[in-house]
Amino acid sequence: MSGSSLDGLDLAWCNFQLEEGTWSFNIREARTVPYTPAFRQRLLQVMDGSALEAARLHRDLGILIGEACRELLAGATVDLIASHGHTLFHKPEEGLTTQLGCGAHIAAISGMPTVCDFRSKDVALGGQGAPLVPLGERLLFPAYQAFLNIGGICNIGLHGAEGILGYDVCIGNQALDFLAQEAGLVYDAEGALARSGHLNSELLQALDALPFHRHPPPRSLGREWFDAAVKPLISDAHIPVADRLRSTVEHIAGQLARALEPADGPVLVTGGGAHNSFLVERLKALAQVPVEVPDQKLVDFKEALVFALLGVLRMRGEATALATVTGARGDSVGGTAYRA
Repeated sequence: MSGSSLDGLDLAWCNFQLEEGTWSFNIREARTVPYTPAFRQRLLQVMDGSALEAARLHRDLGILIGEACRELLAGATVDLIASHGHTLFHKPEEGLTTQLGCGAHIAAISGMPTVCDFRSKDVALGGQGAPLVPLGERLLFPAYQAFLNIGGICNIGLHGAEGILGYDVCIGNQALDFLAQEAGLVYDAEGALARSGHLNSELLQALDALPFHRHPPPRSLGREWFDAAVKPLISDAHIPVADRLRSTVEHIAGQLARALEPADGPVLVTGGGAHNSFLVERLKALAQVPVEVPDQKLVDFKEALVFALLGVLRMRGEATALATVTGARGDSVGGTAYRA
């Protein structure tokens, strides 16, 4: 996985077992491989660059993923590598979604079968191409009916008797990290700077009033939306950066609490934002259901775990995207497979 927070590559070496229709799993080993500042900058700038530079970055990220997987395996073999890659463009309303990270290079360098490009088939069928994680949540965590991932973008999964509802709720770490970096920090550790700030009601109201938040699901977000809609609001230099962080945390917690209103039972919270203790505190204060944060490995690598499972499902010829979640014309088996 490479998320919109641009922290680096999340790699999870997973084992899956299917017995009597029930999946079980174990994360054997996991790590995050940070991007170099130069590579991170390339990922940030590629949206506004040339087609040739995008093609080069697609190649280079595939090489980087292949090398990282080979290093993690250290001579061992696996059944397959499932690579989400890094989202360049996500515009399902235009029928397109593009993930960087060439699967052919991953397979060639790692020597392992590789599945990538999980979202395109669903988008081609009229779906959002996201979120795909709710399917994995249903199969791997049957004890929970509500899931929340706080990453660069926050998304939710609600599992009920009538099916699964999953969608992108609001901005997440993209905004918080952007503001922390303005203050000279890589990120706002445990939300300490946000905690020190004061709530700016005008900024909070402006964030809450963004038209996206009134769209019914299915709905999904890309970095383009952050750049166009959120960044101009939180970049107001007349407001101290700590106050902007405090207000953005309140916006995120409030949007998530409203999205969780239909939840039945405890909510499993994962993603990098689960380490932001101030954000989690505000969510617990506003939400009407219990909020549970699991162990650190699951917090950090649940998405990688789920995409590993989606790779397994792809090779089994089983659905990797649910139409009830994405709005597509039907469930689909997505993903491009490269032989070793």
